[in-house]
Amino acid sequence: MGNGAGGRWSNVVQRGAPGSRTTRLELFFDLVFVFAFINVTSLTASTPTPLNLYRCLLVLALLWWCWTGFARVGNGVRTDQGILPVVGFVTVAATFLLVLSLPGAFVDRPGGLHGPLVFAGCYFVIRVAQFAVFAWVDRADPARRRSLLPRLVLPLLTTVLLVVAGTVPQRLADRPLGEALQLALWTVALLVEYVGGVILGRSWWVVVSAGHWAERHALMVLLALGESIIALGLGAKFFTDLPLTLPVAVAAVLGIAVAAMLWWAYFDTLAFAMEQALHHARDPAARLHLARDVYTLLHLPLIAGVIFFALGLKDLLAEAAAPNTPPWGEPLGGFWISVLYGGVALYLLSVAACAFAALRRVCWPLLVAVLALAGVAPLGAVLPELVALILLAALLLVAIGVETMSEDGRRRQVRQLALEEQFAVEEEQSRWRRDHL
Repeated sequence: MGNGAGGRWSNVVQRGAPGSRTTRLELFFDLVFVFAFINVTSLTASTPTPLNLYRCLLVLALLWWCWTGFARVGNGVRTDQGILPVVGFVTVAATFLLVLSLPGAFVDRPGGLHGPLVFAGCYFVIRVAQFAVFAWVDRADPARRRSLLPRLVLPLLTTVLLVVAGTVPQRLADRPLGEALQLALWTVALLVEYVGGVILGRSWWVVVSAGHWAERHALMVLLALGESIIALGLGAKFFTDLPLTLPVAVAAVLGIAVAAMLWWAYFDTLAFAMEQALHHARDPAARLHLARDVYTLLHLPLIAGVIFFALGLKDLLAEAAAPNTPPWGEPLGGFWISVLYGGVALYLLSVAACAFAALRRVCWPLLVAVLALAGVAPLGAVLPELVALILLAALLLVAIGVETMSEDGRRRQVRQLALEEQFAVEEEQSRWRRDHL
């Protein structure tokens, strides 16, 4: 990061340090993304079509890019010091309004503000606020100062594309053509941010704290898994309309079991191993490669997989709770089995991709599980939904069990190293507190 000038710097922005971790203020900021995940899931469930599912992916990818901007800011500067809390509150408010505008992000709804314009405007505010922080940090570095204008062009161009996508296609008489044009404009906007960000990021993006970067992404995975548990409680309307029946109880327990196994696949060993690899990467280019490819890019499909699983689980539980549903439920059908099984398969595939990119290790049990899910999905589509969920849980249990037992000492070594680091940090913190508090 660039260097500031004396006391004026410390009054505005304080730089991060290699040992910094996630602040409580960043956790507060992340709450709005929990709300975002819930809304994306609910909106997709309201119109369960492949077209709407693609819209969900587009929105999720833009939300993820906004969040990664928060993560980069928090890695480079202290978000709870100086003016950063004010900047954070402004961007959180803009993010909240962006999420509220999601129902009308593609097609404006009558009787209120213009949804697509509100979405585009809030997105621009979020991205420009993040840019302003980096512009202040990089103001003393001539090389990085020269890259500021190209970096500003990306959110500006993306916002223009979103505005055009929200206004022009609706004026076309040919509705299918208008929808195709709108999705094309959104897709181009997404490519502008991701491709441009990856290319420009090579010259200015530095990971100051590997621990902070790994922790931020792990916490976001945890929040996504929490959203799948929230979907269990909200999907069946337990507290309003429908009773707690035996099928609902079975589906709920199975849903928790699947969520727990997804947690195990990422957090038991992989999260520790990836963070240790990031710490070990002393070369800035190697660290950038890990931070960008493993975390920024590969964690997006991982989050998407959890959200798809939550979406399928929410619909399944609502069906299981309905009074006129057979004891084992109706068949899920092709669309919902693709969402439910496909979400879990995408998650496992992303976990395996992260392990290979960061550790050069092939997780064969997880890859076999992905193939097995693809193979049994046609059967699961015609089975009663509770039976399909049991089949999913059984396949996942076998895959995670085999993966855990086949690590041949690596798991014990990674976890022991993480535990020793935790002990060392706690000892240092205790020593400091004894001396100063």
